[in-house]
Amino acid sequence: MKDILTAPWMVEMIRTATNMYAHGWDERNGGNISLLLDEADVAEYLDLNNVLRTIPTGFEAPALEGKYFLVTGTGKYFKNVQYAPEVNLGLVRLTDNGMKAELLWGYEDGGKFTSEFPAHMMSHVARLTVDPANRVVMHCHPANLLAMTYVHTLDERAFTRTLWQMCTECIVVFPDGVNVLPWMLCGTNEIGAATAEKMETARLVIWAQHGIYGAGKDLDETFGLIETAEKAAEIYMKIAHLPRVNTITDEQMHLLEQRFGVKGRDGYLD
Repeated sequence: MKDILTAPWMVEMIRTATNMYAHGWDERNGGNISLLLDEADVAEYLDLNNVLRTIPTGFEAPALEGKYFLVTGTGKYFKNVQYAPEVNLGLVRLTDNGMKAELLWGYEDGGKFTSEFPAHMMSHVARLTVDPANRVVMHCHPANLLAMTYVHTLDERAFTRTLWQMCTECIVVFPDGVNVLPWMLCGTNEIGAATAEKMETARLVIWAQHGIYGAGKDLDETFGLIETAEKAAEIYMKIAHLPRVNTITDEQMHLLEQRFGVKGRDGYLD
């Protein structure tokens, strides 16, 4: 067996968690990441018959039966992932229609996956239905996006348009826009189901006064989605109290669509 800590997906998970903490997106034990892995990739590094323990998930996800996920742990600090990945991360396989998770590696201190595991898994189901290439769900607390939910209407079209107007690249990076949930109690199946429904039409879902969920084909793409939206929110928070003299017009955004071969969400541009 190869050393699991040398697996490309493990190296990138550790780098990403470390970078997210450095960006200030994941204070204390805030935030979580889940990465869908192929069985063949896992088999190079682990004995798939060696189940360390079984953890109830508290929800059903038949579509994820037999799927493997590398997931950050509950109560774990992203700043510590690089120093003790075997404690702060875990690799699980879902069984019994998703109601159980077999731990194959990690959580060595007796811990388990993030409390937002239901929201992650439900979001994976939603995104895989839309795009089978989507393999990452990422949740964090970027300060400017949070701040924006206090002072900006939560209407999804208006919120998206504001972000698109802040940076030329925004409509290119997330042409599907952002979806927004009002404040809900975190760590519940209810917010998981609501997030998954929003994930059917956008890869970015903002939790008002809490944070953001992002989904993508790999860790780089998902990080970049959130990074771009957060930069746009930062610009907005710097200028929101000032008179708007210039902006990126809808006509200019249509030019961006043509130039980069993207299509903004239907009905979001005039």
